[in-house]
Amino acid sequence: MGKVEIILPKMGESVAEATVTSWCFEVGDKVEAEDALLEIATDKVDSEVPSTHTGKLIEKRCEEGDVVAVGSVVAVLEIEGEVSAVIDDEYAFEDFSESEAPKEEKQDIEVSNTAQEEKTTSRFDNHSTDRFYSPLVKSIAKKEGLSLATLEQIPGTGLNGRLTKDDLINYLEKGSPIKATEANVSAPRVSAAEEKLVSTSAKPSLEVSSGDEVIEMDRIRKLISKHMVHSKQVAPHVTSFVEADVTNIVKWRNQVKDSFTKQEGFKITFTPVFIEAVAKALKDFPMVNISVDGEKIIKKKDINIGMAVALPTGNLIVPVVKNADQLNLRGLAGKVNDLSVKARNNKLSQDDVKGGTFTVTNAGTFGNVMGTPIINQPEVAILATGVIQKKPAVIETPEGDMIAIRHKMFLSLSYDHRVVDGMLGGSFLRRIADYLEKFEIDRQI
Repeated sequence: MGKVEIILPKMGESVAEATVTSWCFEVGDKVEAEDALLEIATDKVDSEVPSTHTGKLIEKRCEEGDVVAVGSVVAVLEIEGEVSAVIDDEYAFEDFSESEAPKEEKQDIEVSNTAQEEKTTSRFDNHSTDRFYSPLVKSIAKKEGLSLATLEQIPGTGLNGRLTKDDLINYLEKGSPIKATEANVSAPRVSAAEEKLVSTSAKPSLEVSSGDEVIEMDRIRKLISKHMVHSKQVAPHVTSFVEADVTNIVKWRNQVKDSFTKQEGFKITFTPVFIEAVAKALKDFPMVNISVDGEKIIKKKDINIGMAVALPTGNLIVPVVKNADQLNLRGLAGKVNDLSVKARNNKLSQDDVKGGTFTVTNAGTFGNVMGTPIINQPEVAILATGVIQKKPAVIETPEGDMIAIRHKMFLSLSYDHRVVDGMLGGSFLRRIADYLEKFEIDRQI
């Protein structure tokens, strides 16, 4: 009989620990390979830790409610046969959100000392890089003799720029190595004095005075910080603004909100209306519904619209309304409400927060007139909606121009100027405003 240790796997960039929410098996129970051993929760999503082998659970190393660091042993299994290696390093740090991750066959593991040394020498250590590679990607890379440095230079199309299997296969099929300029081989030399100056300016000195409170960033805030800095580094941002007359939408909502709440059990907000207008505009301007891969443009087939949701902690998360263009207004309202509730109760799944092609954020929730949002990579544009205000406005009537009180709001569109120029960005933003202004006040939902 042999023993194997089950390790808490890596769950994505910047996730260093997780809370054990429940155990699916008790000590003495038989566990099949791929069975969920325990359930865990992070600040982002809930997940499961599967068993890597078939055997009997003989030890739990943590209890419900414990906070466990990534890489820690959470359980011990007793399996048939002897095992000379505790557990395969690739499997231990698998990202279970990767749908292409291979299933490990049920088999006994026998690793000789020589083979184990070769494995240790050639493995990719995830702790040496901020970028995560799935076991399948690492396996292909090792087979093809690619180094970690080479993988770092290959653009990724996955979530947060992650390198997917298709990215790696496309790179291998091209058969062209990363250019020297991409690997910074030809970077100009910097003198010691210049290097010191750059280092000093990159991280200014900070004095902490008596009475100052030092607050450690939580995991979500660290992830947001990296994501926002990365976006500003890779995408030259431009922001355009328009003011839209949404009087018809306000009046319509006032007419239907009571009956809608009675029928559906939740309130109708402006967000589904905004998302509907954006989805229509994206169909009119498909070159905004894209991503950038090096010097290639990936034109997205699906219209998946993310919506920024403020959490009770003060952080933001962006669940995604999939195929928003295929839902009617009632369907959009239901999806928006469902994702909002799940976000605020920390019940979002990995699938709920990935696959977005465009993002909408509501600055008006906080009484802001407008904002200049940062693009949610790998998308190329993001819309901010401002607060709706009553304003005097000139309107045209058959009897001539007149001044009336109208409900107005600003729309702000930030876009990646590498691929979206002013004409496209401005026209797309104006089209969204047109759809909002032409909203039918007697529309049924």
